[in-house]
Amino acid sequence: MGSSAPASGTDTIGLIEVSSIGLGFQAEDAMLKAAEVELVLARTICSGKYLVVVAGDVASVRASIEAGEGAIPDGLIESRVISRLHPSVFPAISQSVDVDPEDARALGVVETFSAASIVEAADAAVKAAAVTLFRIHLAMAIGGKGFLLMTGDVASVKAGVEAAAQVAGSEGMLVSRVVIPAPQPRLFREAL
Repeated sequence: MGSSAPASGTDTIGLIEVSSIGLGFQAEDAMLKAAEVELVLARTICSGKYLVVVAGDVASVRASIEAGEGAIPDGLIESRVISRLHPSVFPAISQSVDVDPEDARALGVVETFSAASIVEAADAAVKAAAVTLFRIHLAMAIGGKGFLLMTGDVASVKAGVEAAAQVAGSEGMLVSRVVIPAPQPRLFREAL
């Protein structure tokens, strides 16, 4: 299943990563039965794992994640509830943000070891700096890792990348962080 944008006003996201596809479906079913949440994403990811992302109000998302965890006590890799998300995070997850590569004064890239950690890092970046978050890639075809792309002026992108890296690094999840001033527009060909 692909991703979809949650309803306006939704500011909490829950993510659960499971060690097997079958257990992933079992967790997803329990999550959707436990609370009134929106299914943002549910799919297989690299290494035969399964990722489920839901959105809604804090209480509903927490109940959903707890039900998912309870349904698969032996298969849980990671789970996370992130509340008060910046509104620009959801469009970046669904990759529905338009960016003109010709206008990009800087490109920021942050990569983490997990899909859940990149969402929290992206939220920190966009709250810390005047950047346009245009892509959050969750685990597909990159070994279960996550990455984000942001643009803006060089100083803002540096500040956003630093904020994201600090959050990911505090959990030991940071793989890399890069700021590219005056990026070649062709860099965006694969990113958009």
